[in-house]
Amino acid sequence: MSGVEVSVVIPCLNEEEGIVAVVEQAFAALRAGGLDGEVVVADNASEDRSAELARSAGARVVSEPRRGYGSAYLAGLAAAEGRFVVMADADGTYPLDRLPEFVSRLRDGADMVVGNRFAGTIHPGAMPWPNRYIGNPILSGMLNLLFRSGVRDAHCGLRAVRKDALPKLKLSSTGMEFASEMVIKAGKQRLRVDEIAIDYHPRIGESKLARVSDAWRHVRFMLVHSPTFLFLLPGGLAMAGGLAGLIPLAALRHLNEKWTGVAIALAILAIVGQGVIQLGLYARTYAVVFLGEHDPALERSWRRFRLEHGLAGGGILLAVGIALTAISFFDGVPDPRLGLLGLTLVAVAAQGVFGAFFLSILGLSEHAVLHRRSIA
Repeated sequence: MSGVEVSVVIPCLNEEEGIVAVVEQAFAALRAGGLDGEVVVADNASEDRSAELARSAGARVVSEPRRGYGSAYLAGLAAAEGRFVVMADADGTYPLDRLPEFVSRLRDGADMVVGNRFAGTIHPGAMPWPNRYIGNPILSGMLNLLFRSGVRDAHCGLRAVRKDALPKLKLSSTGMEFASEMVIKAGKQRLRVDEIAIDYHPRIGESKLARVSDAWRHVRFMLVHSPTFLFLLPGGLAMAGGLAGLIPLAALRHLNEKWTGVAIALAILAIVGQGVIQLGLYARTYAVVFLGEHDPALERSWRRFRLEHGLAGGGILLAVGIALTAISFFDGVPDPRLGLLGLTLVAVAAQGVFGAFFLSILGLSEHAVLHRRSIA
């Protein structure tokens, strides 16, 4: 078993201008803190002398030929031997003299510690104003809104994590969204995440960031991992809005026939909304049952509702829809809006019935849920 307590992992892609200084800073911080540690540089297929220089400075170099910020970190984290892992960039932007403080927080019980550049000093030229005042605040705010992480600088590259917490995170992102993935999954696993105010310095060498595409990767990752905001919220608004508009239009038969087009649009909106809601339920169900995530509200609903409840509700709605459609054929009013409402309810009911069957296929029974919890 390795006696290394701290591994400093540094991803590196063509950073020959700054890698030696950063490796030396890491070793100096380990010595200053009286820490038994190592420095691991994850070389991401550099085309310059980065790997050679890092090795000459005393770092252990591991190679990851697949390009990507996340790819480099996955290789570096896998190679790290320490109980605690400190993550830093190879461009000299982060003050590694604070490394012992990060380790101290982990010793005190934190599972992850993230630097907060906005609570410290951002030195002139360190962060472009679009990143400082638009990109980072929006992305961190979105992450906190969707996942309630409480991390104010979710994309800070200086962070530390307990090695035994990494298997719980099941990290897999290969790009810049790796930073978001760590914070999101730490929150979902209810890990303790602390923050430390740090300074942020101008980088050494050329930046590898692609502002728009990297920001989109973060946004895409957050949406994909938040079915409530990606599916349930917009789907619920669409379905509620469609039915809320369609029902009065069907009831007020004296309205001009030009309103029929509006009624058709509202019917489509309601049907599409219901389909999106079901996609959200499928996504959340899959995440909880098969990926080990937790959703107390959803799990409580499984204990209260069965397939038969869904079939009964769908059957009642189907009967109402068929009745309204039939009435529209015989009431003598040449207006399709009542029949349109009926057909909309029929479509919603049919989707609901088949959706209930699909959810049951995913394993929504109290026995299945409890069994999966017991073997997790």
